[in-house]
Amino acid sequence: MKTFLKILLTALAVIVLANILPGVAVSGYVSAIIVAAVIALLNMIVRPLLIFFTLPATIVTFGLFIFVINAIIIILADKLVTGFTVSGFWTALFFSILLSIFRSALFSLLKEDKRINN
Repeated sequence: MKTFLKILLTALAVIVLANILPGVAVSGYVSAIIVAAVIALLNMIVRPLLIFFTLPATIVTFGLFIFVINAIIIILADKLVTGFTVSGFWTALFFSILLSIFRSALFSLLKEDKRINN
């Protein structure tokens, strides 16, 4: 259930960012949900491989190359989902940074209260 909520919150973030950023377009709510699911799958499958193969570049740049990997994930989602378009690399980079910020803010709403009652 929590995974489904995370996909819906990511879809909400995609819709908001598509309305704010020039160069990013999503055709509708269903496309946004598909984009969110595709990004989740790409983050599970492709991202670890990209991080492994670009580990020297990531180490040399003190982890900043991860932003490039995130932009590549967004570009791959653009190629895989027909109702989602990103105009270029820099737009994908900026979109991925803002998407990460939005997702962390939205996912913080899902965290359970883990206080210990005395």
